[in-house]
Amino acid sequence: MAVSGRSVRGLTRRSVLSSAGALAAGWALEGCGYQSQLFLVGSAPTAETPQEAWSGSRVARYRPLGRTGFEMSDISFGCAGLSDPAVVRRAIERGINYFDTSPDYSHAQSERALGEGIRGVPRDALFVASKLCTPDGHLRNETPVARVIEAVESSLRRIGTDHLDLVHVHAVNSIDRLMAPSLHEAFDRLREAGKVRFLGVSSHTPNLEAVMHHAVDVGRFDVIMVAYNFENWPDLSNVFRKAHERGVGVVAMKTLKGAHHTHLADFEPTERTSFAQAAFSWVLENPDVSGLVVSIRELAQIDEYLYASGKRLSDENAALLGRYDRLVTRSYCRPGCGECLERCPHGVPIDDVLRYRMYAENYGRTDEAMRLYARVDPARRADRCASCDAPCAPACRFGLPIRERLVQTERLLRPA
Repeated sequence: MAVSGRSVRGLTRRSVLSSAGALAAGWALEGCGYQSQLFLVGSAPTAETPQEAWSGSRVARYRPLGRTGFEMSDISFGCAGLSDPAVVRRAIERGINYFDTSPDYSHAQSERALGEGIRGVPRDALFVASKLCTPDGHLRNETPVARVIEAVESSLRRIGTDHLDLVHVHAVNSIDRLMAPSLHEAFDRLREAGKVRFLGVSSHTPNLEAVMHHAVDVGRFDVIMVAYNFENWPDLSNVFRKAHERGVGVVAMKTLKGAHHTHLADFEPTERTSFAQAAFSWVLENPDVSGLVVSIRELAQIDEYLYASGKRLSDENAALLGRYDRLVTRSYCRPGCGECLERCPHGVPIDDVLRYRMYAENYGRTDEAMRLYARVDPARRADRCASCDAPCAPACRFGLPIRERLVQTERLLRPA
């Protein structure tokens, strides 16, 4: 239902925050085997020169979210990095009705801010999605059912609501994790108690296509949330088409393809300003996509992002996206690829490490990137790459200079 409605230059190494440590009750992270989403980056970059035309932008289109019966705002609210409830209230005023959060966003602070922001709004006017997770990280497959239920109930208390509309099995790297009996039993009990309504899955793992095909085929999942952007690899159109046919909602994330536009020297200021809107329009050209989520934490972002709501992709914006893609093709590590991973003799999680670099370079989240990198097994860190002959490099169909980028990343993010 609708509601009315800088590159490496300039970066410095910083000490890793001392609070980055403990794992809750031993059930978080361990055994998950996939850490690239454990702490999503804060908000997406904001245009340096807001345009007068953006002022007061509102949601212009709502789309069915599969068989849930809900129509979500085509551009919706990701809560990673959220701290100001006023931003949530403004978003609701402008027509955003779908909010995606997680306990590990800012160590549960985003849940609290979201809860304060939605207070007083009719609950059935909003769709609140979260994750099977704790403030310290994702729950492993073998987590006892009672512990999973406790984690969701803790989220409900922090948000101040009696139910979540959607809960994702998150950080899914395999079919085993997707179908972990403990997680599914916990969901069934929570649904029977009226504390959750729908089940989803979220991932941008190298096994993305296999995971998402299975999620759609098995009939248990109501929504899939997938990293999706222009010229993305792999091509997810077949997954999305099948999901649409079977009533499974499709939510796109990571739509800005690394957000390099804020520091591309070859980009004109006007190109940097219009990039996000062009990227959103491309995603929403796919009729099988229910909507997209983008992390928001500033009021100005609402004006900027909602200006793209309901708009078709123009030829000018398509050309802009093509230009961007050509400029970043040898620096952007694509979610869902992973073709280089088996070629690394040291087991370096290349895709994760390069993603942490992106968080620092493109989003200004150096502390978060360092915290994530510090969690990588020391035996698998990128310091091994300096003396390696890089058998990984030929596996990259996009020509990334993998060894060079990993060595640079190690210097930038290595623990003190």
